Amino acid sequence: MPRSERLTRSQLAISSVLLAPRLLGARVRSTVGGELVEIRLTEVEAYEGIDDPASHAYRGPTARNGVMFGPAGFLYTYFTYGMHWCANIVCAEPGRASAVLLRAGTVVLGHETARARRPAARSDRDLARGPARLAQCLALGREHNGLDLLSTRASVRLMSLGPGPSLRAGPVAIVQGPRVGIRVATDRPWRFWLADEPSVSAFRPGVLKARAARPAH
Repeated sequence: MPRSERLTRSQLAISSVLLAPRLLGARVRSTVGGELVEIRLTEVEAYEGIDDPASHAYRGPTARNGVMFGPAGFLYTYFTYGMHWCANIVCAEPGRASAVLLRAGTVVLGHETARARRPAARSDRDLARGPARLAQCLALGREHNGLDLLSTRASVRLMSLGPGPSLRAGPVAIVQGPRVGIRVATDRPWRFWLADEPSVSAFRPGVLKARAARPAH
């Protein structure tokens, strides 16, 4: 998708399992604090609602997960392990509670700012390698929960979707496998990543064989 083409909410109003692979290669831009950092997504995970025991929305809406219930195109941030923030893109129709966790990416703009925010990173590959590091690179926190990623005035914006596997020349470069860091619904292959991308998590699934993802419709 050309960078100049504005995204619409209807493009994101599909299930997380369908949207997740379409977010690979997408750009997320942050101007939080007046500093520009833009990330190209390389790894994501899909989470559904009442049909997904691993989802925050499994038991219904709460003060914490309310943003997940839509509409699509909003940012859902949450605090985990008492120290980290993570970021998700809400999708599907209102009331369904579907979201895609942003697991990893590569910094394409604002490298100096990203390095300042992630001083422990050993290399640029590690700046946004993992969901907490990605959120830290973009300076995301509690105050960004519920932010409209499609608003031109927002401090965090989804700038594009990825090209999608159907638009690639040669072999499909998107791979999928089990999600990471959960204790239930571990058999669902709802983690998607770009093959051979150094910023993708070191974890590789050993239960299910990774396979090429289908194009989103």
